[in-house]
Order: sequence, then C-alpha cells, then structure tokens
Amino acid sequence: MINDQNLWNSLPVPALLLGGDDTILDSNPAAESFLNLSSKALTGSNVWEKVMIDAPIEEAFERARKYKTSLFVNDIDVGSGERPPMQCNIQFSPLQGTDDQMVMMISPREIASRMTINTSSGKAAKSAIGMAEMLAHEIKNPLAGITGAAQLLSMNLNSEDQEMTDLIVDECRRIVKLLEQVEQFGNLRPPVAKPVNIHDILDRARQSASVGFGAHMMFVEDYDPSLPQTMADADQLLQVFLNLLKNASEAGSAGGTIRLRTFYDPSLRVRRPDGTHARLPLQIEVIDDGPGLPPEIAADVFEPFVSGRENGTGLGLALVSKLIADVGGWISVDSVPGRTLFRISLPLAPKDLQLTDGET
Repeated sequence: MINDQNLWNSLPVPALLLGGDDTILDSNPAAESFLNLSSKALTGSNVWEKVMIDAPIEEAFERARKYKTSLFVNDIDVGSGERPPMQCNIQFSPLQGTDDQMVMMISPREIASRMTINTSSGKAAKSAIGMAEMLAHEIKNPLAGITGAAQLLSMNLNSEDQEMTDLIVDECRRIVKLLEQVEQFGNLRPPVAKPVNIHDILDRARQSASVGFGAHMMFVEDYDPSLPQTMADADQLLQVFLNLLKNASEAGSAGGTIRLRTFYDPSLRVRRPDGTHARLPLQIEVIDDGPGLPPEIAADVFEPFVSGRENGTGLGLALVSKLIADVGGWISVDSVPGRTLFRISLPLAPKDLQLTDGET
C-alpha cells in the first residue's frame, strides 16, 4: 500500500501500484473510474489481465523493473474489459524504498479533433456545405416542376409506361430528401443550451425508435441514474440520439441489440481551439452488434458525404458531430465486426443552474 494515502487518492491521473509478480497491490480512485472497475476487483489481479494495452510492452516493463528505471510509452490504446480503449500515454516508475514495486500511471490523451471542426479541413468542409446548401435551394424548385410534369403524364399512360413516370417521381423525391438534409446541415442556428437530463432525452429517442425504424431491434438500458445534468439544446440532443439510433438500427438485423449506456468519467478532458481545457465527464454510449464500419471510412465517418451504406448521404454523422461540438462536447467511434460503439462526452451544467426533480 502507498504510505501517504491522501496523496495517492488525490492523483488526477489513473495510477496502479504493481508488485514484483505483476499483481495490482493498490489503485487510486481515478484508476477505478478510468477502468470502470472497483478497487476490490483490481487488487490481487494480474495487471495485464485487467488493463488491456494494444502494444507488447511487458518485456520493456520487466527491464525497467530490473534496472529500477522509468519507462514511458506514448500514444497507445488502453482500456479494460469494462470500457473501450482510449489513446493514452503510460509511465512506469519504481517506488522508492521497495525492491520491485512499480507505479503505473495512465494519462488519457487530451482529445481535440472534434473540438476543432472549424480549422483547416473543417473550414473547407463548412464551405462545401455552404455551397451545397445554396445549390439545394436552387435545385428543389425545378425538381418540383419535373415531379408535377411526370405525374400529369402518368394520367394518360398505360401501366407499363407509368412505371417509368413513377420512377421519375420516386427519384425526384429521393433527391429532394437529400437536399433537405443538406439544408438542415447548413443550418448554423446556435444551440439554445439549458440544463437537461440526459436520460429524459435518451428515453424519448428510444421510445420513438422502438415503435418506428428500430422496431426490429432489442433495446437494453444501462444507465447511471445519479448522473447530473448537462448544458445542451434538448431538441438538438434528441436529434443526435435519434440519428445514432437510426444508424444502429439500419446496421442491425432483426433481433439485434442496441445498448444504451451512461456513466461518469472524471478523467476525460479536451483542449478547446482557444487553448483552454474543458472537462467532459458525462458519457453516453450507443452500442450495436451489427457488422461494423467499413475500415476504409472508419476514420472519416464524421466528415460530410462519407457513408458506408449504399445510397447513403453521409450527412447524418456529420450533423451529429456538429451539434455535439456546438455545445462543447465530443463524439468518438470504435468499431469492429459485431460491435460498434459511439460515445458522446458532455460537460456538466453549472451547479447554480442544475434543476431539481420536478422543475422544468
């Protein structure tokens, strides 16, 4: 055990005390939260069984222990069986006054990619959307004329020729739907952020999905009921959840499962474009058991016009990313065949604005 327990418990990064046989002797509260495992579950376990590290570092760790030196490993994925991996830096250091004990500290990397949507390529994407929005407005009028003309023609045609006019009408309507999505994405109305209960909005989205596009799926709720409120635009957040549930439903087959999970993670911080930092402790996960994202687009799914579905517009997730960024949040995805996880991280509402049960 660490002598100064108060100091150990106050460390802001996840830390584990390791014995000579690689067992976990102690863990601080940040480690329990990061790994989503209790101290009881960690203590006495082999560290390599509880902490999943996507790199062969055991030999380097043993050398550091043998020669009583520190070991630094940067930019590797770290997780556990209870939480998805996150890119982190890891430091191992010998504990002074012991023969073979080592302290392992995990530093989740500060994530800025979703917070900088308006820099470099983000500006280009925004410009492209602006041009597309303008074109959408101009194209919808002639499309309405084409649709009307096709419907008039169909009135005097035989059934075989009517199939062609019906095709024209259907395709025009599909294009109009796409153009409406472009216009929706181009709507830069700032969010009206107020304290909201995440679970109230999740339940509304789940209920809507379960009787509509997700009727063929089974929904599993894994909520932390003690989560405080976040600052968000309730209507826009509902739209975000509906988009994610729709994607999960379309990816899943009949009888598939969509898991909705919420939890508190005090270790997650992001760097804003202005260089300041923000804590995003409120976590919402939408997990499906579908085939997963195509590897060639997995890194770009939040960019406009990137889609893994045939005839997909590639605007749904781009809109989700924009709406989450607008309220200072962050969204990420982790996908393998049989499991796709979208995680939204949101800030806390200020304490003086938190509403009590029954308030609106």
